[in-house]
Amino acid sequence: MKKEEIMIDVDHVSMRFNLGIDKGFSLKQGFIDLFNKEKRKQKKKNEFWALKDVDFKIKKGEVVGFIGSNGAGKSTLLKVVAGVMKPTKGRVLAYGNICPMIELGAGFDMDLTARENIYLNGAVMGYSKELINSKFEEIVEFSELKEFLDVPVRNFSSGMVARLAFSIATIVEPEILIVDEILSVGDIAFQAKSEAKMLSMINGGTTVLFVSHSIEQIKKICNQVIWIEHGKIQKVGGKEVCDEYIEFMEKK
Repeated sequence: MKKEEIMIDVDHVSMRFNLGIDKGFSLKQGFIDLFNKEKRKQKKKNEFWALKDVDFKIKKGEVVGFIGSNGAGKSTLLKVVAGVMKPTKGRVLAYGNICPMIELGAGFDMDLTARENIYLNGAVMGYSKELINSKFEEIVEFSELKEFLDVPVRNFSSGMVARLAFSIATIVEPEILIVDEILSVGDIAFQAKSEAKMLSMINGGTTVLFVSHSIEQIKKICNQVIWIEHGKIQKVGGKEVCDEYIEFMEKK
């Protein structure tokens, strides 16, 4: 595969978390722990590897779905690719600007109004004030929240927050789009509109990484599927991987 064809290169990535709760840390305590075998054993026992030697490449324009059981490591992987988390081992190379739609509304200030949060969240995503000004009406129209523009976001339902965040996140078409379960937010009509918006971005050549528990959605949208279990890649292929995953889950 030629390098210029690659948009994302996940190179032998592993991600470790420590499930233990440290009450405090000091250089003195760290030095003491070096000679405390029981302490080292306990830390080792508390280690959890969310990702284990994950390795794959994604070409420009590919739409890749990630499937797997709850806790398989899918969302952790997307956060690593988005740059939200740094892997314990390995590296991720991305050859294009990334729009991560992972935790919609994470950049909102709940005490500010929807109008104010459009500018705040846009700034968090790297959009200029001029761009937001030019896209403001488009954001409001898509979110269907015109009547609530001057209402503090703390009074919004979770669906309204997600609608506003999705509308802001999609005002530009990025080269790489990372989507984690966000097409299940809002009512049925907004879900359909969100899916149509994402499909239009896909048709425009955007490379997409998509996590969903809806296998039908994965089959409909994605042309490649990566199945992850216990932090390891089980299978990479076309839509037939979904059928193998369903068969696996039915036997559990």
